[in-house]
Amino acid sequence: MIVFDLRCASAGHVFEAWFGSSGDYEDQRARGLVSCPLCGDPAVEKAPMAPAVPAKGSSAPRPEEVKQMLGVLAEMQKKLVEGSDWVGDRFASEARAMHLGEAEARQIHGRATKADAESLIEEGIPVAPLPLPIAPPEEQN
Repeated sequence: MIVFDLRCASAGHVFEAWFGSSGDYEDQRARGLVSCPLCGDPAVEKAPMAPAVPAKGSSAPRPEEVKQMLGVLAEMQKKLVEGSDWVGDRFASEARAMHLGEAEARQIHGRATKADAESLIEEGIPVAPLPLPIAPPEEQN
């Protein structure tokens, strides 16, 4: 995949678009399949782009560094859930009940779908994702 910054001719809107290759971009543009998402103008051209050049001396972390960082993250998460009750898939309903005063307020952790988490946030119920997946207590070693 390749990403291009594109610009429409009529209003000069700049937007990003992904293509399988430069040839795919040219083919789709010639067939009128590429247009500005803001104004619909089909007259689009590639806009100047800055190349993605890595900083001098930078490189991807080595596997042992990644393992060490994940270990630190796991320890931090362990401290976050220490003294917290695992409620499993009942997380959203438990958090909502505590927020509404229908259940005793306490620290909890568990699982929630993305939709459930978004719903809790929209209702003003403070929630935060854990950085790493967490297994139920009976599955932890």
